[in-house]
Amino acid sequence: MIEVENIVKRFGTLEVLRGVSLCIDGGEIVGIVGPSGAGKTTLLQIVGTLDKPDGGRVLYDGVDVLKLKDKEMAHFRNRNIGFVFQFHQLLPEFSSLENVAIPALIGGEKRETAYARAKELLAFMNLSDRMEHKPAQLSGGERQRVAVARALVNKPQVILADEPSGSLDSQNKQELHQLFFKLRDEFGQTFVIVTHDQGLASQCDRVLHMRDGVIETGMETQQDD
Repeated sequence: MIEVENIVKRFGTLEVLRGVSLCIDGGEIVGIVGPSGAGKTTLLQIVGTLDKPDGGRVLYDGVDVLKLKDKEMAHFRNRNIGFVFQFHQLLPEFSSLENVAIPALIGGEKRETAYARAKELLAFMNLSDRMEHKPAQLSGGERQRVAVARALVNKPQVILADEPSGSLDSQNKQELHQLFFKLRDEFGQTFVIVTHDQGLASQCDRVLHMRDGVIETGMETQQDD
């Protein structure tokens, strides 16, 4: 589904990514681990079309998305990719319901449809009683579940998560990790997760280890039935 071919990225004279290639299948949950400065977040941003490389290709179902014009790329990203960040990045002045609906509204969805989908997702996240609450009125775990709902509102093929549980306590971490696998089973999304959390990495279908701008190894992890 996703093919990354020989991605190179430089910041000045610093080569952050040095010819990274990988393939990710539909419905797969892939973890990317490695020390700080290995290039993990930069790779995720390029896969998510938030940044452009200095060389290489990123293909979704055979289409090189890096060749799209800016408006086409923004539309592709809005419809096909959901993002979950470490610090949720919810808009503080809007309610949970409004935050979740915003990507759908940006994508041109009718207000009634966007809000109906947002309500459905918040109910799925066990947040029906928090729909009108603003981020400051929510716990850290609740804010992150709202962020996950926002990532799902346009029914994207792919969810890209950058340290999604990094700011959560142990209980909320475990609940979020379980949620990702439940979402894959319920909706069939593909997940690419940058994480330092070894517990989350060990649950992924496959783990990619990065160091100094390259992928060192990729190993399968066994899942219990």
